[in-house]
Amino acid sequence: MIEKLAHGSSTKLLSVDEIVETYVNSKTRKLLLFITSLMWSFDAAGVLALSFTLPAISKEWSLTVQQSANILSATFIGMLIGALSVGFVADFLGRKISNIVYFLFTVVFSLFLGFTNSAATFLFLRLLAGIGYGGLMPSVNAYLAEFLGKGLRGAYLVLLEASWAIGSILIGLVSVTTAQISWRITYWAFAVGLVLLPILLKLPESPKFAFKKHGKDGLEKVLKAKIHYDVAPIPESKVAVIDLLKRPYLLRTIMIWASWFVVSFVYYTLFSWAPKIFAQQGLSATKSLWFTFFMMVAQLPGYLSAAYFIEKLGRKKSLAMYFIGMSVSAILWAFVGNTVQLIIVALLLSFFTLGVWGLVYAYTPELYPTTMRGTGNGMAGVVARIAGILAPQFAGYMFSMNKSLLEIFSWLAGLSILAAVIVLLLAIETKNVEIG
Repeated sequence: MIEKLAHGSSTKLLSVDEIVETYVNSKTRKLLLFITSLMWSFDAAGVLALSFTLPAISKEWSLTVQQSANILSATFIGMLIGALSVGFVADFLGRKISNIVYFLFTVVFSLFLGFTNSAATFLFLRLLAGIGYGGLMPSVNAYLAEFLGKGLRGAYLVLLEASWAIGSILIGLVSVTTAQISWRITYWAFAVGLVLLPILLKLPESPKFAFKKHGKDGLEKVLKAKIHYDVAPIPESKVAVIDLLKRPYLLRTIMIWASWFVVSFVYYTLFSWAPKIFAQQGLSATKSLWFTFFMMVAQLPGYLSAAYFIEKLGRKKSLAMYFIGMSVSAILWAFVGNTVQLIIVALLLSFFTLGVWGLVYAYTPELYPTTMRGTGNGMAGVVARIAGILAPQFAGYMFSMNKSLLEIFSWLAGLSILAAVIVLLLAIETKNVEIG
C-alpha cells in the first residue's frame, strides 16, 4: 500500500490487487471458483473424450493407425492455436467475453462431433474444438486470478486446476457406461454445457480489465462499490520470448520447458492410446475402457498429493521425485504379468503423471518476476501443446511399426528420468522465496 501526499494530506494509493482484496468478499470468490471450475471441467472432458471414443470411431470408419493419430494431433494443433490467440482476444474483448468465446468453441464443436459421419469432418471439428480447449484454460485462469488477492491466489488456482481430474472422471463415466450403445453419446453430453451460458453472460468483467479500459468508474461498476481510495495505474510492460532465454533465466527456462514437454508427451501418449495399449495386453474392449477410466480416477489423488509435497519437500525435490515415479511406473508397465499388476502399475503412472502436472502449474509462475510471468507461463503452455501434437504421432508410428510395449514405455521412462536429472541439475528452489 502506497502513501501519496496531496496538499498536505495523506491519501492512500492502492493497487488493483489491494482493491480486490478489500472489496471482493468470500462468497463472491467461492461462487466464481465454482463456475470457473465447471468450465475447466468441460475443458478436461473435451480433451479426454477422444481417449474413450477413438477405438469405436476407428472401428466404425475403418481408420488406419496413422489416420487415428492425425485426429488426435488435430486436437493439439487446435489447442496451440487457442493458446496463442487467447492473449489477444482477452486483451481486446475482455476476460468475460474471452471465457464465453472459448467455452462455446469447447462445448458446441464437441457436441457437433457426435453428429459427424466421416473422419475428415470429425478431424476438422476436433481442431475447432481444440481451439476452445487451448484458449479456455488460460482465459479462465486469468479471469479468476484477477478476482483474488495475492494471499489467496495460489490456493484458489490449485483448486481450479484440480477440476481437470473431475472433468476427466465424469466424461470417462459417461463413455464407459454408454459405450455399448454409441460413442456419439459422449459428445452429445456436451449439450449440458449450454446451460451455463446464461450464467456466464451475467458474470462481471474482471476488475483489472475493467480498470484498464474504463478507469476507476469501471472498477466500481464491476465491484458494485464506491471506492474511497485512489487506484494506482497498472504498469505496462512488454517482454519478448527471447528474454526468457537470457541470464539469469536461461537455465530455469530450459528446466521448466523440458518438464512441460516431457509430462505432456508422456501424458498424451498414454491417455490418447490407453484403450489400445490395454487391448494389446489382452483386455477386451469393455475392460480397456474401464481400465482407462480407473486411470482417470487416479489423477485426482496424484494431483492432491503433489499439492501436499510441494510445500513439504519444496518444488525441486517434489518435481524430481514425481518424474522418477513416472519413469519407474512406465518401465514396470512393460513387464506386468497379470491383470492385477497391470491395473496397479497403470494407476501409479497416472498418479505420478498428474502429480507432475500439478507441480509444474504451481512452479512455473514462481520462476519469473511479475513483468515476465505472463510470457513465461504462456511459453510453457506452448511447449506443452507442441508435445501434445507430437505424442499421438509417436505412439501411432510405434504401433504401425509393430513395436513392442517395452520399446514404447522405455522411451517414456527414458524421457521421464532425463527430466528428473534436468530438474535436479538446473532447478532452483522457490519455496518461501519472495519472487517479485
